[in-house]
Amino acid sequence: MSHYNAHGHVRKYDFSVLPVTEPMQRSLAALFAAQCRPGRWNTHDSSKSPFQALKTFAVFLSQLEDTPRDLDELSVAQLKRWRVSQSGSNGGYYCFTDTARLLRGDARLQSGPAAEELARRMIKPKSRVQSYREAEFDQIKLAARRQFRAALLRIEGNTRHLERWREGAFAAGSKDCLIGEALDVLARTGDVPRYPTNDGQRSVVRRYSTALGGSSAEVTWQRLFLSRMEVFGLGVLLMAEYGLNLSVIDSMEPPRASPDLGEDGHPTYRIPLEKARRGAGGHYETRNVTDDGAASRGRLITQALSATRFARAFVEEHAPGTNRLLVWRTNNPGRTMQDAERLANVGPFGFGIHKDYAGQWGTAQGLGGSPFMRGRRTVLAVDRREPAQHSQDTHDTSYSLVDKRVQADAVEVIAAAAEDAADRARKAVLVAQVHDAPAPGDVETATADCADFDNGPHPVPGGGCGASFLMCLGCENARVHPGHHPRLVHLHQSLTGLRSVLPPTTWDADWGETHARLEDLRRKVGDGPWNQANARITDADRALIDLLLTGSLDT
Repeated sequence: MSHYNAHGHVRKYDFSVLPVTEPMQRSLAALFAAQCRPGRWNTHDSSKSPFQALKTFAVFLSQLEDTPRDLDELSVAQLKRWRVSQSGSNGGYYCFTDTARLLRGDARLQSGPAAEELARRMIKPKSRVQSYREAEFDQIKLAARRQFRAALLRIEGNTRHLERWREGAFAAGSKDCLIGEALDVLARTGDVPRYPTNDGQRSVVRRYSTALGGSSAEVTWQRLFLSRMEVFGLGVLLMAEYGLNLSVIDSMEPPRASPDLGEDGHPTYRIPLEKARRGAGGHYETRNVTDDGAASRGRLITQALSATRFARAFVEEHAPGTNRLLVWRTNNPGRTMQDAERLANVGPFGFGIHKDYAGQWGTAQGLGGSPFMRGRRTVLAVDRREPAQHSQDTHDTSYSLVDKRVQADAVEVIAAAAEDAADRARKAVLVAQVHDAPAPGDVETATADCADFDNGPHPVPGGGCGASFLMCLGCENARVHPGHHPRLVHLHQSLTGLRSVLPPTTWDADWGETHARLEDLRRKVGDGPWNQANARITDADRALIDLLLTGSLDT
C-alpha cells in the first residue's frame, strides 16, 4: 500500500505483516486505501496513526479463540472486548476511534448490531497536559524575548552597516568597508566569502575573517540570519502572543501589511493561518493585527519580518513560492533533515519548527521539554479564556474545564459572581408601589404613575426628573396599577428576547436591573393577573415600549 502526501513523497504500508487471515488483510487494506487520496490524508502523519491502530487491532483479533476470517464475521462481543481493551488512556482512545472510523467504511459494517457497537462513542480520557504557573510562563516568555531580541538587534545593526556600505560611506580597504563587502556577499549567497581548502573544507577569506573577528558562526553568517534555536525562540513568542499551535507556527506564511496603511502610517498585518485538521472549506483563516507601538500586538510581526528578511529573500530567489515566515540558517549546509513531510532545505536554509526538535529549545532553557503545548494551553485557557482555531465546545472541554489552574481561579470568580448577583438582586427590586387603581393627582409616565415629579431621586436644574422612564420602577414616587400591566408585560418579554441576541455583559449592563424589577413585579402581582395582562397588550403598548427601548422617549 502506497500513500502519497501533498508533496508527492510516498510512504509504503505492508498489510501482509498483519497477523490475520488474507481476506481480513485485504479488507483492511481496502479501507485504508480509500483514505489515502487527496482531500482525505494529505500527510504521512495522517496515515501513520491509523495504520498503527489497525496493527494493534489485528494483534487483538489474532489472540481471540474464534478469530474472524473477515470483517463480516466480527461479533458484537468481540468489538466490545476491543473497546474495553483500549479504554482508559488517550492512546487507547485514539486507537479505538481510528479503527472504528475505518471499519465503518465497509458496507458490511454499516448496519446491524456490529455497526451499532462501532458507532458507540468512547469517553475520551481527560488530558493530562496542564497550563504553566504564572511565574513559570513569565520566565519562558522572558527567555524567548531575550534570545530573539538579541538576534534582532544583531541583524538590524548589521543591516544598517550593509546599507551604509552600499551608499559608499566607508573608505576603500578599511575594516568597515571589508565588513560591508562580506555582508553584501552574505546577503546574496547565504555565506561570507570563502575559498576551498586541501581537505575539502571551505575557509573564510583571511582579510574578511580578520575584519569580521574570526570565522565562527557568531561573527559570520549569524550577522544577517537567525539560527534554528533563535527561530524556535521566535516561535515561542508567536505562541505566547497569538495563541497559535506548533503546526500552525511551523508552516506560517509571512504576514502582509494592508496596502493602505492609513493616515497614521501604522501597518496592519493580515496573518494567514492554515489548520489542516479542520476539513474541507475550513482549512484557512486570517487574523489582523496592527503595529501601532512597542506594546501593540503587531509589533512582533514587524520584528519577525525584519529578522528574517535576508533569509526569505534568498529562498524566494532560489525557490520561488516557498513563502515561509520562519526561515533559519543551518551551520552545516551539507546536512539536511530527511523528512518527507517537510519542505526541503533551500541552500543552507531550513524552515519552521520541527516538533521532534522543539524540545531542544525547552531543554536549553531548563524546561525539560517543549513549551508549545502547555504554553498554548496557558494562553488560551488562563490568560485569554477564549478559543482560537477551534470551537467553543472544544475550548471548554479540552482546555478550560480540565485545567487545574483555571479550576482554582474559578473558585474566586464564581464566588465573586454569586456575591455580585446577590447584591444586584438586593438592589434591583421593585421600589415603585403596587396599587389596585390610579391615585388622584398622579402623573402618568411610560411605565408607571408619578406621585411627585419635582422631588424625585434624579432632579435636574429648573425642576423635574432627569431619569429614564425605565428607572421609574426603581423610584419610591412611582405607582404601578393594573392599567400599566400590559405594557410592562410586553417590556418584560422584549428584554427577555434581547437577552438571547446580546452579549451577556452588554445585556446585563443595559437591561439587567429593569428586567430584575419586572421579575419582582411579576412575583408580587401573581401569575394569574400577569397572564391576563399579557392577553390585553395593545398595539399602542407595543409602540410605546418600542419607543422606550430605542431611547426616543428620553430625548
